[in-house]
Amino acid sequence: MAQALRLAECGLYTTQPNPRVGCVIAHGERVVGQGWHVRAGGPHAEVFALREAGENAKGATAYVTLEPCAHHGRTPPCADALVAAGVARVVIAVEDSFPQVAGRGIEKLRAAGITVDAGLMRDAAHELNIGFFSRIERKRPWVRVKLAMSLDGRTALANGESKWITGDAARADVQRWRAQSSAILTGSGTVLADNPRLTVRFAEGGDPYTAFQPPLRVIVDRQLRTPAGSHVLDGSVPTLVLHAHSAQTVDDRFQHVDCIAVPEKEDRLDLAAVLHLLAERGCNEVHLEAGPTLCGALFDAGLADELLLYVAPILLGDSARPLMHQLPLKSMQERTALSRMDEVRIGDDWRYRFRVTR
Repeated sequence: MAQALRLAECGLYTTQPNPRVGCVIAHGERVVGQGWHVRAGGPHAEVFALREAGENAKGATAYVTLEPCAHHGRTPPCADALVAAGVARVVIAVEDSFPQVAGRGIEKLRAAGITVDAGLMRDAAHELNIGFFSRIERKRPWVRVKLAMSLDGRTALANGESKWITGDAARADVQRWRAQSSAILTGSGTVLADNPRLTVRFAEGGDPYTAFQPPLRVIVDRQLRTPAGSHVLDGSVPTLVLHAHSAQTVDDRFQHVDCIAVPEKEDRLDLAAVLHLLAERGCNEVHLEAGPTLCGALFDAGLADELLLYVAPILLGDSARPLMHQLPLKSMQERTALSRMDEVRIGDDWRYRFRVTR
C-alpha cells in the first residue's frame, strides 16, 4: 500500500478534478502490476495495473489507495475490471465518498466473491486527497493560505514593497504548492499592488513533475478594479473574475477571462459563496496568495483550512505591514488555534505548515 501511495503521488499535479490514486497488484511479495491515475478522462490506476499484470492478475491481491469506482463516468467501472481479471482480494486504503461510488465499489467486489479489506494506511490516503474529500463532503474546496513574513511578523514595508521577503529556494517551493492546486486565488488589492501572474513557473529541470494542469486563476474583485494590462487578464491560463452584481462587466478588459457575479455579505463578496462556486467547478484545493485583508477575512469566516507560512531571517520593524487583518477578539477563547503539520528549512528560510483546529 505504501508503494501504491507513492504511485498516486505521481498524479499530484495532473489529476484535477479527480482524486490521486495508485494501485499495486501482487502475489504475496511479488508485484505483477502497478499503475496510477494520470488525468481526468484517462484510465484509472487499476486499469494500468491490470494491463501490466495481464494473466498474472488472476488470484492476486490488488492494493488500491481509493475504493474502486462502480459507475460509468468517462471510463468504465474499475470494480468490474477487477472482477473480470479474477483478482482474489482487494485491499483499499480509504472508501470513496463520491455519491456514485460511496460503498458501491466494495459491494460489487464482495458480491463477486472477492475478499475486500479497507482501512490500511487510511490517514495517508485521505491526506493525499484532502481537497477531493473536502469538495465532496463539505461542498467547498480545501483552502490553503500561503503567506511570507519576516521574523517580526511583517509581510511588506509600509509603502507596500514586498519583493522579496524570502529567497529563491522558498519561492521555487511555492510553485509546487501552486501546481498541486485546482485554483490560485487572490484579491483585487494584490493585483493593484503587485500585478502578479499567479501561474505555475518551474525552473527548467528544477522539478521532477514537469507535467501539470494549469490551475484556474481566480480574482476576487468586487467592483472590478483590475486595470487593463494586468497580467491576470492576459488569457494565458483559464481565469475567473468574481464581482458584485452591481459591477459592470461590459468592458474590453475582460475579453480573455470569465466574469461571474457573486452575492455580497457585509459589503464584501460572500466568501462562502465564492468557495461553493469553485467547488461546483471541480476545484479540490484552493491556494490563496493575497494581502492581509482577504487572508484575514477567510480566517474570520472560518473558511481557511491550512496556513503555509514562509519565515525569513529578517526584521522589517513595526511600521511594516502585518501578516493579516482580522476582526478584534473580545476574549482569548475566540482565537484561531493551529496545529503544526511540519516545518522544513528551505535555503535561508523556514516553511511551516499549520492546520486550523476546529
